Amino acid sequence: MNSPTHSENRSDVSVIGLGLMGQALAGAFLKSGVPTTVWNRSAEKAATLVENGALLAPSAAAAVQAAPLIVVCVTDYDVLHAVLDPLTDELRGKTVVNLTSGHSDGARETATWAAGHGIAYLDGAIMAIPPVIGTEHATLLYAGAQDVFDAHEAALASLGTAAHLGDDHGLASLYDVALLGIMWGVLNSFLHGVALLETANVKASTFAPFANNWIGAVTNFVSAYAGQIDEGAYPAHDATIDTHWATMVHLIHESEATGASAELPKFVKELTDRAIAAGRGGDSYAAMIEQFRKPTK
Repeated sequence: MNSPTHSENRSDVSVIGLGLMGQALAGAFLKSGVPTTVWNRSAEKAATLVENGALLAPSAAAAVQAAPLIVVCVTDYDVLHAVLDPLTDELRGKTVVNLTSGHSDGARETATWAAGHGIAYLDGAIMAIPPVIGTEHATLLYAGAQDVFDAHEAALASLGTAAHLGDDHGLASLYDVALLGIMWGVLNSFLHGVALLETANVKASTFAPFANNWIGAVTNFVSAYAGQIDEGAYPAHDATIDTHWATMVHLIHESEATGASAELPKFVKELTDRAIAAGRGGDSYAAMIEQFRKPTK
């Protein structure tokens, strides 16, 4: 595969890391007309991108030199630093947008490293799968200085909806895991419901429309409870925790009676037991936040 001479070719953005997500990111930039350089240790992963107009850098250093904006999507922060730490001179005065999955401590440490070398830095999180990158179905979260985000917002919008969360570089990672927790909570509850209904010969595809409709309705609870949590007051306008508890008992009974797993509803009831013991039985379900604020013993 032939690569261009980067002393003669410049790009608006360089993408480092061409796994499935990195390829999707680079492809979205190209589709939006953003001149794009790419680099990956395994150069063959760039073949389709080069066919679509990307410039292939012969090295990570060349990729950094080719553009003012460097988007990195690699396995983890250790790999990121293995690639970028030797290139601090080339990176000085440029912007690194890190879309590598990680944790908030790593994000803040990397931001400190970047600032120490005169590198502008945004830490990000991708709330999408590769096939929807570059569409309205993709949301990407960014954390770091507002002016750095503003300077590159137009290019980053090529990837999907670009949401800036604030100056704290750790916020993207925190939002990421918080949102993933919601996803797993919803999916696990759906799967538990499927297991229950299968005992009555109801197919998952039959149950799914009812589940989706109810999931949509639950968003109203999220909005209402968010206000109560922020205010620190939990009036039970819909149902008390005591009422929820009584229904949890029914769910556990049905699970055990049908032979489905009762582990998930029992865990939820255990948290609810603690809230009631703490005197929150007459409050709205939003008061359960106090159980989630407590560290695991």
